[in-house]
Parts: sequence; C-alpha cells; structure tokens
Amino acid sequence: MTALIGLSLHGRAVLFVGGGAVAARRLPRFVREGARVSVVAPKLSPQVRARVDAGEIRWLARGVEEEDVHDVWLVHTATGDARVDAAVARWCDARRTFCVNASDGAHGSARLAAEARSGDVVVGVASDSGVDPRRAARVRDGIAARLRDGAYPVRSRRRRLGGGRVDLVGGGPGPLDLLTVRARRLLAEADVIVADRLGPVDLAGEVDPDVEIIDVGKRPGHHPVPQEEINDLLVRLAREGKRVVRLKGGDPFVYGRGGEEVAACLAAGVPVDVVPGLTSIVSVPQAAGIPVTHRGVSAGVHVVNGQGEISPTTLAALGDPAMTTVVLMGVAALPRLVAAAAAAGVPRSRPVAIVERGHTPQQRTTWTNLGDALADAASAGVENPAVIVVGDVARAGLLLPRPQLAGDASR
Repeated sequence: MTALIGLSLHGRAVLFVGGGAVAARRLPRFVREGARVSVVAPKLSPQVRARVDAGEIRWLARGVEEEDVHDVWLVHTATGDARVDAAVARWCDARRTFCVNASDGAHGSARLAAEARSGDVVVGVASDSGVDPRRAARVRDGIAARLRDGAYPVRSRRRRLGGGRVDLVGGGPGPLDLLTVRARRLLAEADVIVADRLGPVDLAGEVDPDVEIIDVGKRPGHHPVPQEEINDLLVRLAREGKRVVRLKGGDPFVYGRGGEEVAACLAAGVPVDVVPGLTSIVSVPQAAGIPVTHRGVSAGVHVVNGQGEISPTTLAALGDPAMTTVVLMGVAALPRLVAAAAAAGVPRSRPVAIVERGHTPQQRTTWTNLGDALADAASAGVENPAVIVVGDVARAGLLLPRPQLAGDASR
C-alpha cells in the first residue's frame, strides 16, 4: 500500500545519484521547492550541468559511495544501473532515509507522484500497487486540465497565512468560455469577487455559493461606488486575508482604471497581479464579422474613449481612409463625434458599424455611415453597451455578405 504524504523539502538536503536524463526531468521539482540538492555522478547531461553552472545544485564528480546517503532527507537514485540503484536503496533503508529508486520503483521506499498544481493546491497521483508512471501521468493531466478550467472547488476554507491578495482579471466581452484559463482558475480560488457591470454573465453559477460577489458596476452618468472607495475596498478585503478577484469587462488596463487599482494595492503593500482579457476593441467588432485591420483596407487602429474630448488626433484618424477608429462608451458621444467629423471634412460616406452587446444573445449591429449615423442610431434605438467602428472595415459585406443576425439594422 502507498500513502501519499506531502513532504516539505525547503532548505533540506536532497541527494540525486546519477546525472542523466531522468535527473534532468525531475531535478526542477526539487529546485522549485527550495531543497539543497546535490548530485553525485561521474558525468552530467547538458541540462543538469546547466543547473550546476547556475549555482542551483552541487555536483560531486564521482561514483556514489555509501556515506553519501548519510545526513540527507531524501535520496533519488537513477544511475541507469539497476545494481547500483538497488545498493543505494539498501543503504537508505539501513539509515531510515526515504529513497526513490527510478530503476525499480517497487523496491524504493518512496515514489514521486505525478503532480498537478492550482495556486497553492498540489494534487499528487501515484499507483497504489506496482509502478505505472504513464498511467499516473495521464490521470494527472486530466486533473490538471480541470484545475486549469476552474472546474474544481479549490477555494481555501481557512484564513490564509501571510494575508490575502488582489488579482485584477479581465473578463472579456461577457461569455464565460471566452475567459482565459488563468482567469477561470482564479475565480475558482476567490473568496470575494468585486465585479463590474460589463463582466462575464452567469457568474454566480460558476463559483461556490458562499463566495461573496460585490457589484461596483458603473453606468453612464451613474457611479454608485466611487473609484476611491473601490480602491479602499480591495485593500481592506485583502488585508482581511481574503483572495480578491477584481473582475472587469474586457481588459483591466483598457479604460478600466485598472492602473489606479494596482497603484492603490502597491501603495498599501497588498500583493496584486493582473490577468489580461479579450478587449472589446477587437472582440466586439469581431463578433459582428468586422476585422479592425484588414490588408488593403485598414493598416491601423485608433481607439477613442467616447466620454473624453474629441482630439485632433481622433479627427485625423477619422479622415484617414487607411485607419479604423474604434469608439468605446460612445453612444452618448455619437452626436459630438459626427459633428466634429463633418466640420473636419470627413466624408459623409465613411462606413460606420454600431455593435451592441457583442458576444451575447442580444447582439445587434447597425450598419450605416457618418452622414446617416445619427438618424439610423435613433431609428434602431441604439443603447449602451456598444462599440462604434468607423472606417472601411465597417462596410457591410466586407468579408462575406452581411450576416443575417437577429435585430440587425442597416441602410
């Protein structure tokens, strides 16, 4: 029978006997754990020698001797010579030192489990009788895939030592299956989710029922939780020892004020990281079949915050037939944008597409041009959230005949 035990080897002596391919594969695990690793072998593989040269491990350039296994916590023998490995295993037994025998795992006193990790959770897979590393690896890979997908409940049930942390996670345009693998894992580990209005839909069904979800979403002209209070909230929750996911629509660093939240965490000494997400700059037009760049049509993209001023740079982009202008949060700004473009001499025929609620079942695209954009938007009842695309890539039927999407409107 095999008992799986988690051994802490940080700062403890570990001896590898043999410096070949097996050692090259398995050494990194012990180096990552912070073990004090020595290798005894007449020669080394290039991969193992590189670790010696980097100062990560110590090399004894000779054959193994019985005294080598004295005063170490764990021995791993993989010389390629079954007789030598068996002798090393016997020496270890005599000293009550655990030994992994790569030549014949059934005759070693320890085995290396196939590991899968998710944050601070480590799952080990080993055979209970006999040795079947390939089967263990296949089972490990299946578990690892589910951990990466955030499908397993890995949230800690105890207060974490060393305090909490904050992860700013880009939620993309909405559908859960467009989240990154890392984002799904962090959501599965979260104690608290501080969510924006435009983050992923159906989130409550994806996390444990007792995970707290705090809505701090902003709407045009309505900011119920000021940004300074959001910053303070993230810091306070992390200082309570909680894993906090700040879930944002799109990407945290694209008009999401993510930089301010990171700065607030760093100033307070709170660990923080950022996970990118699919930004609506490209993903929402893509949902309507619009490439923001296209060879022979558009060579660049200019991004505009519709709530800001219309700059000379924006007017130059609107007037350049080789540029695509993407306007975020711009429904209310459409009259100003159209008027400024007309005053700057931008052709009325410049194509415009207004994509509402991209990547959701309620998606709708209004295909128009600068001259008719206001009338067509009013007729269609265009509302936020929407992305406005101006330029020849927004011409209906650029790639294929215009998709017959429910609710599409065009001239």
